[in-house]
Order: sequence, then structure tokens, then C-alpha cells
Amino acid sequence: MADKRPYVVVEWNDTESEAKGWLCAYNFVRNYCGGGTRMHPTVTREEVIRLATTMGYKYKAIESETTGGCKGGIAYDYKAPDALDVLRRYLTAMAPYIKAGVSIGGDLGVDYGDVLNILDDLGIGLPQTKAMEKDPEIQQGIKNHDDACDMTFDGFKMYDMITGYGVAFAADEAWNFKSGKPGASVIIQGFGAVGASCAYCLDKMGYKVVGLADVNGLVYCKDGLDVKKLVETKKPKGEMDPTAFAPGYEILPNSKWVEMPCDILIPAALEDVINKNNADKVQASLIVEAANIPTTAEADEILHKRGVDVVVDFVANTGGVRIYEALVFRIVKDPVPQDIVDDTEMIVRKQTRRLFEEAKKTGRYTREIARQIFAPDTFDTPDI
Repeated sequence: MADKRPYVVVEWNDTESEAKGWLCAYNFVRNYCGGGTRMHPTVTREEVIRLATTMGYKYKAIESETTGGCKGGIAYDYKAPDALDVLRRYLTAMAPYIKAGVSIGGDLGVDYGDVLNILDDLGIGLPQTKAMEKDPEIQQGIKNHDDACDMTFDGFKMYDMITGYGVAFAADEAWNFKSGKPGASVIIQGFGAVGASCAYCLDKMGYKVVGLADVNGLVYCKDGLDVKKLVETKKPKGEMDPTAFAPGYEILPNSKWVEMPCDILIPAALEDVINKNNADKVQASLIVEAANIPTTAEADEILHKRGVDVVVDFVANTGGVRIYEALVFRIVKDPVPQDIVDDTEMIVRKQTRRLFEEAKKTGRYTREIARQIFAPDTFDTPDI
């Protein structure tokens, strides 16, 4: 089944740098849509559309009745000294759409706190529809959301850990469904907020994280890495500190993450990293997609034929959208960190088990099932 075309795609060209960006609103539900904004030199218009489409499925997967999918993307180096200025100019250009109910936050290379600060500076605040502005329950929910942004859980900021913990819960649910052995080995590609918090949570649950990859390389140890130490010494922008590496660690090219021995493989960085060139090298029996669209269609065919199970992105990595939905729309009444985590765990485990039960019953591939049962079915218009 082909995806519907996106409602609107907007292009932006920075006048003070070589940066270029796009905003895509895939679908509106009750005049509202949500999604993150990423910044990376490789971002393209096509990628932003694919990501916005995925957000539409993601909101359906968390059973949202209030929000459709959108995405922002900026083709620029997030490590550049002027990256924050570029983000500010991008958000300024997109302000008319944001005011009309296109609620964009953070993603790869973009801190959610920076987005909120800039929107405050622009006099927008948390994006809302006119109906939301008049609803006292939602106004309380927005206050609760703002309070939660300053809270921590297990030493992480709430928005830095919630997606990664959700991915860990999805991995655990799928692994248990497969009757997997205790202490299964895990490799994670990406050590930003999602990858680091996912590794921490899995380590806490008794899994053995044997490999972590960042932009500089893959750190591997078949006996398990000291995840807590690597998280505690983590550098900004998702890089590990080499001084925290133990003598027994192997340092390999970061492209090796996909082919090293492990039970569970978790891509937690860029899109299309599992593709026709490496899908046949995967040694894991379970892939859990912490990144958005990390697996190509060609790779899916190979993985399905080989019997590799997949927890798809818009089920596994829903924590970041669920926390917003749960707080702003009062699913979780008060901003208590444990209650927020419990709510994310509930919805992620529920939908992961639903996918795997249907796959076992029908023999169909999990992505095929997910795209059917979580297809967006509401296509409203913006709030103007």
C-alpha cells in the first residue's frame, strides 16, 4: 500500500550560510501535527518527507487522537560554530507554519531545549492550535510538559532518555517473545541521547552490551562493555571518551557494527544504514530500530528471507512523541518521572507484542504488519 502524498513541503535557503532546509507536514489530526527537526550535512528533501511520513505512522502507533506527523530537516553540520544561529534562522522562516499547528522539536543534531528557547524568543512558545489555547486542561498539560523538561531520570534529562528507554523496552519485549536467552548480547550504532540511554537501560535490565559505535569507530568487547562508565564520560554530540576504554576493548571501523556477532542489533543514528550491501552480514536474530528509517526496502527483503525479526522504528522509538502526547493531552496527569516512563513502557510493550503476535500467527513480516495496522487514517487541515 502506497503512502499518501504529504500535505505540504516547504524549502528554506539560508542567506548567511550554505545551509538549506525543509519542513514537511505529512498529515494533520485536529489541525495539529508533530515531529522533530534534524541537522546533518546529508539531510535531503526526500529524507524529510520520508521522516514526516514515518511520524504519521508513529502517532498512530501511540494511539494518538490529537496529532499527525511532520518533520523538519536542515542540511548543515551540527558541529559547526554557527549551527545554533542556523537553527534560529530556520525556525524564524518556518514560524508561520509553526503558528498554524506544525509542532516541531529536536532530533539528530538538534537539542529540543534549543528549539523551545528559540520559539520562546520568537513569541511562539510551545506550538498550539487555537482550540488548544482555549482548553484549560491542555494549558495545564503544557505547564506539566515544561516542568518535565527540567526533570531527570537515572541521571538523564527526561527528553534525553525517554526514547532510548522505550527502545530498550521494545527490545526486551521482542526478545522475551522470541524466548531468547537471558543476558543477550547487544550492539548499538549511535551514542547520542537515544543510543546512550538505550545502552544504559539494557545494561540495567541485564543485557550484555558488547558493542557501541559513534562517529569515530566501533568499540567492541565480547565480554561486555562498562556501559555506565562510557555514559558517565560521554562527550557532547554523541562521542565516547577514549580514556574510558578498558585494555580489552577492540577499536574497529564504525562500519563494522552491522556485522559483528550479537543477538540484538540496534541502529540508533542515521537512515538507510542497513541496506542491500550489508543486510546479509547481519548476525543478530533481532533488529530494533531506534533510528528513523534505518533499513531500506531491499534490506527488508533480505532480512525477512533470513528470518531476522525487526521491531520497526515507528513502534520502537516512540518515547519522544509519547511523552509529549501523554503530558500535553493529560494522559499522564502529573509530571512524575516514573509515571512518564511507565506510560512509555506500557505503550511500547503493547504495540511490540501486538506486532510479534500477528507475525507469528500469519507468517508475515513485522514491517508489513505495522504499515497496515498503524497507517494514518486522518488527514485534516492546519489551524489558520
